[in-house]
Amino acid sequence: QVQLVESGGGLVQPGGSLRLSCAASGNIFSIANMNWYRQAAGKQREWVASISSGLITTYVGSIKGRFTISRDNTNNTMYLQMNSLKPEDTAVYSCSASVRRIGSSRYVSYWGQGTQVTVSS
Repeated sequence: QVQLVESGGGLVQPGGSLRLSCAASGNIFSIANMNWYRQAAGKQREWVASISSGLITTYVGSIKGRFTISRDNTNNTMYLQMNSLKPEDTAVYSCSASVRRIGSSRYVSYWGQGTQVTVSS
């Protein structure tokens, strides 16, 4: 099996920073794209950022210049550095990854459980 576990969420004041982590574990052969999503209360889930295995990054417009996605392919871990946080960034942040398991030729998407980020004074 494959598991994704997020960590690093919490309560932060406006203008503050947080660093989220997403660790993938299990019988992993390789990981293609890794992604961050967020879902605010009462709203639909929103894609935030993606990073390819070759470290190409893409971002939703609302967080460009404030958030940075990165990954450590050796440890199958992805990060989201969030700076200049705003109250509207408050949401549950979840990660997903396209994973090829050992012994398989297919890539399958897996999701983590999410971590709460609250930006409030």
